[in-house]
Amino acid sequence: SAVYVRSKGKASQEVGMRSETIHLPATTSQNELLALVDRLNADTAVHGILVQMPLPKHIDPSAVIRRITPEKDVDGFHPVNVGKLLIGERDGFAPCTPAGVQELLLRYGVETAGREAVVVGRSNIVGKPMAALLVQPGRGGDCTVTVCHSRTRSLAEHTRRADILIVAMGRAEVIRGDMIKPGAVVVDVGINRVEDATAPRGYRLVGDVHFESAKEVASLITPVPGGVGPMTIAMLLRNTVRAAHALAA
Repeated sequence: SAVYVRSKGKASQEVGMRSETIHLPATTSQNELLALVDRLNADTAVHGILVQMPLPKHIDPSAVIRRITPEKDVDGFHPVNVGKLLIGERDGFAPCTPAGVQELLLRYGVETAGREAVVVGRSNIVGKPMAALLVQPGRGGDCTVTVCHSRTRSLAEHTRRADILIVAMGRAEVIRGDMIKPGAVVVDVGINRVEDATAPRGYRLVGDVHFESAKEVASLITPVPGGVGPMTIAMLLRNTVRAAHALAA
């Protein structure tokens, strides 16, 4: 989360956007945090608000997310924006990571209409909104979508059927090459730290997909790091620009 926060601030500066990171102590009460959100909601100089997760255990993240005005919810987590995404309205904000995945598919010319898409993971941040985006009619959508999760039986039977495989499990290198359909497009959303005594820092970052075996089978595959992560930040900036235009209208 700390790396992501730094990256967002740097990216904002690079495009000429003012970014302010507000650090609060872990002892901050929920009421104090909600009061801060209220002040930012009322500040006309602020066009986008996001609260970096995870929050301390004594704070209800749902209450905080619901407090952000939907027009400034550039993370796309407010129930109003989630609802708009599900029913196909385009004036809300889609969560940045799944929006970034869809943009990758579009930019690399991946045909989605009529294709079998398998999403591994059902989080509110990635899995569920990813499925909602892929099933919508239009560019980057029209997929037949299967969502797999921790209770899915015979996971490999589903993943081997996928023309487009999107993995967001939070488990290091769990999807291997023999679980992938030859020629499939593989998007790895995961980022995991694994111990490695040969690495300078004693660890290395890997995805949820075993890259070396998967790349021998896939037609396209995203690296970790450097694949989906930068797209997440790009979509956050895009959402903020859209918010600024809408609030100024």
